[in-house]
Amino acid sequence: MNDRGINGGKTLEDVALLPAHEQVRRVRHGQLTATELLEACMERTRRHNEFVNALVTLNENAGSEAAAVDVKIAKGEDPGPLAGLVVGIKDVTETAGIRTTYGSKLFEDFVPDQDATVVKRFRQAGAVIMGKTNTPEFAAGGNTWNEVFGFTRNPWDLERSAGGSTGGGAAALATGMISIAQGSDLGGSLRIPASFCGVVGLRSTAGLIPTFPSPHLWDHLHVTGAMARTAADIELSLSVLAGPTDESPIVAPPKGRPVLTGGLEWGAAQGKLAYCPNIAGIGIDPTVTSVAEGAVERLRDSGVEIRQVDLDLSYGRDAFMALRGYWFLAQFFEQLDRVAEFGPNVSANLTSGLKVTTRDLGRAENTRRAMREQFLDLFKEYDAVLTPTMAIPPFSVEENYPETIAGKPMETYIDWMAPTFLLSLPSLPVASVPVGLDSSRLPVGLQVVVPPYRESRALALASLFETECPIGFPPLVTID
Repeated sequence: MNDRGINGGKTLEDVALLPAHEQVRRVRHGQLTATELLEACMERTRRHNEFVNALVTLNENAGSEAAAVDVKIAKGEDPGPLAGLVVGIKDVTETAGIRTTYGSKLFEDFVPDQDATVVKRFRQAGAVIMGKTNTPEFAAGGNTWNEVFGFTRNPWDLERSAGGSTGGGAAALATGMISIAQGSDLGGSLRIPASFCGVVGLRSTAGLIPTFPSPHLWDHLHVTGAMARTAADIELSLSVLAGPTDESPIVAPPKGRPVLTGGLEWGAAQGKLAYCPNIAGIGIDPTVTSVAEGAVERLRDSGVEIRQVDLDLSYGRDAFMALRGYWFLAQFFEQLDRVAEFGPNVSANLTSGLKVTTRDLGRAENTRRAMREQFLDLFKEYDAVLTPTMAIPPFSVEENYPETIAGKPMETYIDWMAPTFLLSLPSLPVASVPVGLDSSRLPVGLQVVVPPYRESRALALASLFETECPIGFPPLVTID
């Protein structure tokens, strides 16, 4: 993403809107103080948050954290690789001394006494914690709303959904309130809002970024991760967040297999890509198809070899539903006597999970094995798979979920998320990158699926799409 808006090419000088890697470069080289960067992000928050409702709890100590970075630099000390970057933490991730509600009335006043591992790593790298970003209750849902804070709105159209479940983080990024958004992804919670809000999200390999604390420690389906305005910013965050910890038994990648190799260059001669237009079999809105295919053609015109491949992953739906039900039972096992006290999405998932049998789980694990093997065979011929992130443009913010796609009714509240949740099953790196605006000037994202532990390849291709298909900033930002 560049530093220009979409309204008549208006140039935006606000440092809050610069890519995170440029912000940190300026801070580390004394061209910008961490305090100045925080104030720029606070100014964006004052302008936009009342409209989008992205940040729900601010960190009262953010100013002190920024000042501490400036003191280190003044003393000639290393301020850390993320020096001064302003980070939003999803409101399901524990932050010591900062209210963490999980988007639930049951925890409306809860203040943790410890940081999650991912938050510790942000702090140790010199980042400044701005506060908490909005999420559906316990991150259950693709539209960000809850009974504590209400709806998060899409900065491209305030009547539309920002996606979920890391919708607050995506909306805050798109409007310059933060530099990087921490989030999580079970069935698309980083990729869906990245697509709807026009930012970059990465579902990395399970275990690459530890998820701790968590009641479900042996979890291979859910991942912790980040969103940012550029692929290079994701790479920067990964360099700090990735790595094992004794607290978590899930570790990736294997010893001796680096995830980041440095540089995000992708040349036309580097490989062959597969474009798969409808992996979920639920239909695709024509406006999404038009933008996605246009982006693919741009890459072809630049010399990249891309072939259309029919790939049907709809057979994985029941497997994901079974594993998701099990995930919720493991996550909320100690609260199973309070199912009725949760909101509709969490309650529905717990009720569904209680019906899952061991036969269902055995079948599900065999299905995801078959899907992973299918992808590994595909990667013998193609270096990456491209497919639309979402089957539809952002829908009305006041709908829990869209009831139909291309005229086809959805069976459950998560069926419309099938293009992302099916790609959670094989446990492969998947990025979502904006590739254009539809006829209503709403962002459209494309998923980039790559072989195991090739996060750098996904980000390199995402960076190429950023160059070939820039979308600028939302109207909320460019009309100031």
